[in-house]
Amino acid sequence: MIQSSTSMMKKERQTLIMKQINLHNRALSSDLSIMLNVSEDTIRRDLNEMAEEGKLIKVHGGALSKSYHFNYPTTETYAASAKQVIAHKAVSLIKNDMFVMIGGGTTVGELIHQIPMDISATFFTVSLLTALQLCDHASATVIFIGGTIAKTSQISAGGEVISRLADIRADLCILGANGISFNEGITETDMETVQVKRAMMKASKQTAILTISEKLDSVQRLRVCDIDEVNYLITELDPESTNLKTYRRNNLVIL
Repeated sequence: MIQSSTSMMKKERQTLIMKQINLHNRALSSDLSIMLNVSEDTIRRDLNEMAEEGKLIKVHGGALSKSYHFNYPTTETYAASAKQVIAHKAVSLIKNDMFVMIGGGTTVGELIHQIPMDISATFFTVSLLTALQLCDHASATVIFIGGTIAKTSQISAGGEVISRLADIRADLCILGANGISFNEGITETDMETVQVKRAMMKASKQTAILTISEKLDSVQRLRVCDIDEVNYLITELDPESTNLKTYRRNNLVIL
C-alpha cells in the first residue's frame, strides 16, 4: 500500500497505475486497489479513462500494456535501453540447431530483434505475438503451441497446451519474469501463466530468466519456481553489481 487515498490526487494515482502496468505488462484491478488503498470502482474508472486516452488496453479484471499490440512501436517500450542490453546478452545463448522454448513480453520481443536472421534453430512458443515476430527469421522453424488464448496474459493456456509441451525436449527455455526475489523465486499474477511457464521449464534442459533490474526483489501472488530451478539470470546490470549479490549461487549464471 502506498498512501491513503485522501492524500493522492487522481493524476498521481493514474501515474502510479501506469508505472505498474509498464513494469509488469499487466495489472489486476484488485491488486491496484490494495496497493493504492482505493476502491476497485475507483480503479475501474481510472482504467476506463486511461484506455479512452489510449494509454493502456482495458480487459476484464484489469489492464494490459499497449506493448501487447503487434504493431506497438518499440521506441515506446518501457525501459527500452535496458531491455536492449538484456537482449544483447541473451542472444549469445541461442545457437544453430537448438530447440528453444521461448515466452512472450517486450524483453523477449527485443531479444527476437537481435537474433541473427539466418539462425537455424527451432523455436516453440505459446505467444502468438512471439511466433509472428520469429517468422521474419527465414531459416528458423517456428512452432506455435496453440490453444485457448488467456486474455490477461495473451498466451495459449489450458490442459491441451500443457500436454503438448510435455512431449517436447528443448535445449533452452527463455522466459520473462513478472516478479523475482531470492526468497520467493519467480512469481506471476495468474495461475494460467504459472502453469504454462512451469510446463515450458519442465520441457527444457535449462532455463534463462530475462528481467530488468527494476523487478528484482518484487513479488507477485503466485510462484512459478524457486531461484534454484533457474540456470541463467540476465539483467541490464553488470553481473558484479551489488544489486545482484543475493542472487549469486553456484548453480545460477548471472549475465
